[in-house]
Amino acid sequence: MSSRVTRLILAALVAAVLALPAVPAAAQDGMRTGPSGLPLPRFVSLKSDRINLRGGPGQDYQVEWIYNREGLPVEIVAEYDNWRRIRDSEGDEGWVFHSLLSGRRTALITPWIRDKETRAELHRSASNTAKPTAILEPNVLVDVRECDGSWCRVRVQDVEGWIEQERLWGVYPGETIRP
Repeated sequence: MSSRVTRLILAALVAAVLALPAVPAAAQDGMRTGPSGLPLPRFVSLKSDRINLRGGPGQDYQVEWIYNREGLPVEIVAEYDNWRRIRDSEGDEGWVFHSLLSGRRTALITPWIRDKETRAELHRSASNTAKPTAILEPNVLVDVRECDGSWCRVRVQDVEGWIEQERLWGVYPGETIRP
């Protein structure tokens, strides 16, 4: 094969590769992404204290539920156009318009525990032997500052500390979140 033909084939291959759409990093890692290019599923929070959860992706669908807690963590499990299918800590699902969601990371303390006597300790450092800074009841809403895969640094009102990651709904097991 002549060098001119080889160069033409090589140029055609380079042009074909450059014409391919960019693959998001999450997809390269084997993670599923939605039309937004962001990973699915993922945690976000509610941007407002009054948000309609609809039965489908559009305003023509019936309102199934109204959330009235700004900052509540929800999990985006699907995307359709500008609509996001979310799941809350109780497992309820429905559709919300994307602009009503925030990338701010929040979590609920052990929402699966119904017994108010069972509490979670917030520690000064990421260790069970560290001095507690607060005792939190189930369903307390916290702002997530960072997670190392086992422990998360959170803030509630004016108190900040570390809590075992497995006690939070709003972060995945083993997930790391950088400050």
